[in-house]
Amino acid sequence: MFALQMAPKEKKRKAPTKKENKSEEEVMSEKRHNQIAFLDPEEKISELKEITRWIRESRINRDVTFSTPVYKSLIKAFWNTASVVQIDGTKAIQGRVNDLDVIVSPEILNAVLELQDNPDALSSIPIMCTRGCLLRIKCVGDIFSTQINKGDLPLRYKFLLHVLIQCLSNRRAGYDMAGNDLVGLMVALVLNKPFSISKYIFTNMKENMTRTGSRITGNKFWMFPRFLQMIMNVQHPNLPKADDDILKIEPMILQSLRIIKSLATNRYKERDPPRKLIGALGKPDYVTPANDKCLMMTVNLITKSRS
Repeated sequence: MFALQMAPKEKKRKAPTKKENKSEEEVMSEKRHNQIAFLDPEEKISELKEITRWIRESRINRDVTFSTPVYKSLIKAFWNTASVVQIDGTKAIQGRVNDLDVIVSPEILNAVLELQDNPDALSSIPIMCTRGCLLRIKCVGDIFSTQINKGDLPLRYKFLLHVLIQCLSNRRAGYDMAGNDLVGLMVALVLNKPFSISKYIFTNMKENMTRTGSRITGNKFWMFPRFLQMIMNVQHPNLPKADDDILKIEPMILQSLRIIKSLATNRYKERDPPRKLIGALGKPDYVTPANDKCLMMTVNLITKSRS
């Protein structure tokens, strides 16, 4: 006789939150995207004081800390009408807000955000240079992956990447991870290499245009709302604004830094005392070696050992 087999019981799954029940603002924006950084000006968290001080004195300080009210109807109007255009032979994104043109280009981003970009600089770093720098700062993750988990970095570098993810990246979720393009930006800052942040932001905005949009509204994600509002404030300072139209952007707070510190302690075993910060983070007048030969040679050796 054959033994009867009972069918396995199905596990009850928690019903997912239906996006259809969310407001348009919840669907089209993310309150932690394009966030405002908290850089601990009173240096209450001693383990982070070197890196927070460096960011406060760096060229990205204004862009990660500048706070301005953002108006959702204006951001919505821009993205709903945005298209890529040519202006004087240069690619730009043009949106229509209250019957006025709002123009975004790398040059405009550079000027309004005061990024101090060299117009000839690229918005990418050679991947071997990026991997070499990750080795040098003692990343414990897979440096050959297309994404790096910020938790695989020592605390101070983790905080720098955290700020870049939250404030300057195109991410709307998964804030632990950073792609090679954003890690390249971090490496450029660490090694004091030429890097066009304005071109990086503009490229992300153009990519947003190619997405199919929300399956509910059909429109584009409201990317970089804080930066767009800054541009609108310059180009059209008299646009109508209402207090009940403000888009929520969640700022970092001191508690955010405490959480980062505690989670880093659980995940990454730092040397005691921690290693000195490398490159421009530890030496203001640091000059990156020509062609980053030492970094690339190290990665080449590791690559050969793996093959």
